[in-house]
This record gives sequence, C-alpha cells and structure tokens, in this order.
Amino acid sequence: MTQSAMILLAHGSSDARWRAPFETLEQNLQPSVGKPVVLAFMELSEPSLEPRVAELAARGISRIAILPPFFAASRHLREDVPGQLEEIAREHPVSPHLLDPVGQHPAFVDALASIVESQAQAQ
Repeated sequence: MTQSAMILLAHGSSDARWRAPFETLEQNLQPSVGKPVVLAFMELSEPSLEPRVAELAARGISRIAILPPFFAASRHLREDVPGQLEEIAREHPVSPHLLDPVGQHPAFVDALASIVESQAQAQ
C-alpha cells in the first residue's frame, strides 16, 4: 500500500511571527486530513522543501501532494518549485505532485466571501 502525505508549501519570511498562522494551520489540518501534513517554506524560513521530502521518504511515504496556501500561482510556483520537484524526485523514492494554490479552488472563493461578509457586518 502506498503511503501518502501532504506538504503545505508557504513562501517564508525572515519575521518569525509570520510563521505562527502557518504552524497553527499545520497542526489543525493534521487530524482532519487523515495523513501526515507538514509545513515547508520556499525561502527565508526553515525547513525548506527538500528536507521535508527527505523526512517523509525516510518514513516510507512515497506519494506527496504539495499544497501552496497562496491566492495565485506566482513565478515560484510556475517555474522554481516544479524544477525543485524534478530534482527531488531524482534523489528520493517519491512522487511529488504540486497542487494548484488554494486561491484557485472554488471552495476558497466561498470561504473568502463568507469572511468578507462577516467582516462587513462587524463594521
């Protein structure tokens, strides 16, 4: 049976406080997703993508979905990350799959509309 996991791939920041919401998201998603969910960063924060993949591969996980919590696909997601994933797949026994950013999912639009509506009512 193939083991699978998910990596939340955030951008990264040199401000340690910036990490807190992503770390909370990682912890809160773990129980509901039903598979390992770990956090990685593209730059300015650790751990980066390759060490996270290596850690999952060492646990016997071979299928890894990478979910960027971004509104849209940046140059990083269109060019840099796919190149990294090709290199990672050559070095580790894994099949990484880059998912569309959360902002492109129809459920995200619904969730954002709900937030905007509740914020508008709070004013």
